[in-house]
Amino acid sequence: MADMTIIDAVASHAMARPNAPACADLETGRHWNYAELHRAIDRTAAWLAERLAPASGQRVAMLARNSAEMLILQLACMRAGAVFVPLNWRLAEPELAALVLDCTPAMFFHDADFAATAARVAPDAQRFDSDPATDSLAKLVQDAPPHAPAFARRGFTEPSTLLYTSGTSGRPKGVIVTEQSAFWGNTNFIHGNAVGQSSIFLCDMPMFHTAGLFAAVRTPILAGASVLISRGFDAVKTLARLADPMLGITHYFSVPQMAQMLWQSPGFAPEMLQRLEVYAMGGAPNPGPQIERFVRAGIRMSDGFGMSETSSNFGMPVGDLDLIVAKAGSCGLPYIAVRARIVDEDGRDVANGETGELWLAGPSVTPGYWNRPEENAKAFVDGWFRTGDAALRDADGFYYLVDRKKDMFISGGENVYPAEVEAALSELADVAEAAVIGVPDAKWGEVGRAYLILRAGTDLDTDAILSHCRSRLAKFKVPATAVITDAIPRTASGKVQKHVLKERALAEMR
Repeated sequence: MADMTIIDAVASHAMARPNAPACADLETGRHWNYAELHRAIDRTAAWLAERLAPASGQRVAMLARNSAEMLILQLACMRAGAVFVPLNWRLAEPELAALVLDCTPAMFFHDADFAATAARVAPDAQRFDSDPATDSLAKLVQDAPPHAPAFARRGFTEPSTLLYTSGTSGRPKGVIVTEQSAFWGNTNFIHGNAVGQSSIFLCDMPMFHTAGLFAAVRTPILAGASVLISRGFDAVKTLARLADPMLGITHYFSVPQMAQMLWQSPGFAPEMLQRLEVYAMGGAPNPGPQIERFVRAGIRMSDGFGMSETSSNFGMPVGDLDLIVAKAGSCGLPYIAVRARIVDEDGRDVANGETGELWLAGPSVTPGYWNRPEENAKAFVDGWFRTGDAALRDADGFYYLVDRKKDMFISGGENVYPAEVEAALSELADVAEAAVIGVPDAKWGEVGRAYLILRAGTDLDTDAILSHCRSRLAKFKVPATAVITDAIPRTASGKVQKHVLKERALAEMR
């Protein structure tokens, strides 16, 4: 098992359960059993190896919305010894061009929506249409032999995928994912979320993100389960799929904002989500009131924590709904292949209940960032990865993410963690979304500034918002100002881009 890869798992499933459903593309209606998936991966790998050379380590980029072909291409790259690089199609062209310059792909796949963008951002790469609607990726490999030759596999700890971080604090970094880190990250998710061969996942999360490509797609494939791949999240369409007994979806992963949109979707009723065995949540802080609302309605919502750099790390005990409510706000317990510490500024472990920085170690952790030796030196200490998250552990061993360490600000000498203020704001029924940042202040050094999106049809004034905060928080934590807005900038994974908000706030204050 120590060197087992997902390709070995697919081959094993194809031999033992060839007709078992592996994946389906909900956009095109195409589907693959494990024998068909195994053949598709091998044929594509043979085509890649012929053009790039076996075990080349060359990068193969893809700019496309979710599709089953995206999964096949990633696994074929691993089989051929290339490095798969899924790119965030929501980025502006200059941002994409910077990523292409960083990873220097030899091949660049794109769907029809991004053909013109691909030509501009990757002029030196071989470019291929990968639109599943035209089946063009399959046509590329139709003349390949039915099984790839026995060319050399790259090492278990060599780069296999590059995932560019979502850039909540600035320029994205390329996280190196190896087959070792992918295997153990998926294994963590399998054991922590009761995944078995009968499980059926729905993937709405973008497959350029670890939650989509790994937690929601590669996890079920490793387990011998099946995954339904959608083009992307749509609250009405997603809710109908989750409620459809013919699809039989058992596992779903989303960020908290997606859950809120499902709850507020026209025609929503809790029983539409009660068939789910696990509704896994991550990517951003999930307000305690939302957790309790879903769980009390009979929906098995389970918070967890993971990163591109560390894969899946923590989760709540999915079978104990009372405990999930009692520990609402916790990201849970460490998974089987994770070691965790909470340390102070000097790297010393803190006591239970004290806030410090979360450090992680284990085989699911990245070996580092692509072309970033200076970042690697800062990110690792004696084999421990510094997450940059402020966290605490309670007496029962449950971990709580207090906030991103870098998002903390100091007001009048007191540490303020925006996530705590945002949780208080989320208690207001009329608040749909909230984000808090620190801004300069002549008297206190920094003070809080809250940005809020109100639910449609509501009329809540800022005085009432700040009055609620004063009733719930210490005075130094209460925002000095509150701004009602139509949009809060977020990454594709649902994280607030606070550096963008800070730039906006500074412009507003001039």
